[in-house]
Amino acid sequence: MKVDKTAIIGGGHLGAAIAEGLLNSGWAEPSSLWVTRRQADKLSALAARGVQTGSDNCAAVRKATVVLLVVKPYQLEEVLAEILPELAPGALLVSLATGFGLERLQALSGGRFPLFRAMPNTAVAVGQSMTCYASLNASPHQEAVIQDLFGQVGQALLLPEAQLAAATALTSCGIAYALRYIRAAMTGGVELGFKSDQAQQLVAQTVKGAALLLEQAGSHPETEIDKVATPGGVTIRGLHEMEQQGFSPAVIQGLLAACKKMEQA
Repeated sequence: MKVDKTAIIGGGHLGAAIAEGLLNSGWAEPSSLWVTRRQADKLSALAARGVQTGSDNCAAVRKATVVLLVVKPYQLEEVLAEILPELAPGALLVSLATGFGLERLQALSGGRFPLFRAMPNTAVAVGQSMTCYASLNASPHQEAVIQDLFGQVGQALLLPEAQLAAATALTSCGIAYALRYIRAAMTGGVELGFKSDQAQQLVAQTVKGAALLLEQAGSHPETEIDKVATPGGVTIRGLHEMEQQGFSPAVIQGLLAACKKMEQA
């Protein structure tokens, strides 16, 4: 579902990764993609691929069908004021600024545009993000455009805006929580006698396989656990000890704490 022109305002790590994903998937032609940042020289890799780069936000958004605002929350108001006069009627505005609500975005943009809030995670860099997004004043077709866009860099899910904080805890913060488990398991692997790089390979592939089991088979985690946790066996012994040490409650409380912090922002 290609569009005539896509502008990414804020070509830092996240913005550049999204641009790379859109190019690699073929969703965007280099000539139809514009990416800006203050230090435009840091966009040389994208420029080498034919992407229009620079620091002129107004030129970037002019006649753009989709505008991704990949800027910090404190920068969003200033950037919006700058680009509003240049936006095409009906341009899809997508904010990736955490904690910046759609109603506030609507007030700042004059209520003239279809609006979206999107929360990718850092796996966008490898085309495996879980992006949750919400919309305001958008048609089903316009929602489908944004669904397709973020589908190029992983999976995307449309949610009510009220659920975005919780979704961010599970996905954006969740990357860190999953990595912390991997780090802990790697440390355990070293304790068991493996070299650090071997432990990382073993644990990372195991976690990847576990995720694919759920994704491809569509089964519940406990269904897959039951397949390896034989009565009186080593797996159930390990699981029992982890639960005794507070594994599941710690994960749940961490998610709740992260969600509460975001709701207070």
